Amino acid sequence: MRRPSLLARLTALLLLAAGGGIPLPATTLARLNLDQLARAADAVARVRCTDAASYVERGSVATRTQFTVIETLKGAPPSQITVRLPGGRSGHILVSIEAVPRFRPGEEGILFLEKLATGDYSVTAWALGAFRIRRNERTGEETVTQDSSAMAVFDPASRHFVTEGIRDLPLGEFRRRLAVAFRAPAAAGGKP
Repeated sequence: MRRPSLLARLTALLLLAAGGGIPLPATTLARLNLDQLARAADAVARVRCTDAASYVERGSVATRTQFTVIETLKGAPPSQITVRLPGGRSGHILVSIEAVPRFRPGEEGILFLEKLATGDYSVTAWALGAFRIRRNERTGEETVTQDSSAMAVFDPASRHFVTEGIRDLPLGEFRRRLAVAFRAPAAAGGKP
């Protein structure tokens, strides 16, 4: 008896996954405000992406993104950091997680970072903790947009999904708000 080819087995596996035969985990983010992000992060930095590569680790795809730290706003990250996040493309395998930020070389942003046991970092609350910096070619003004500003995120206060976040905020105003967030006391009961 002839065994099915590798392509036939992979096709069957993909059809099972697409048809619900294999449970795939879902992710729901709870909205965090700037004060909560500032408290949760080990470091906050303005960064420039220098490289991104995906790989398979323990049967799952993950992405390592290299950044040069342009400016440290909180903590003491080294001048070059590696951010590890789930998902990415490795060969013919694509794992896409909506809430996980992806970066291309040359992109700049402000990241709220959490130190991992490996010495690398992760982005605090994924898309909530990633802010892209864009420069107006005509005026030179830099603005900040939160990755989650176009996503529906669960708001625990209203118990509904909402689409909100920071969009096209002048960088100077973002810095002012961030400075206030760093000085804000912890919420009652120690909750973020």
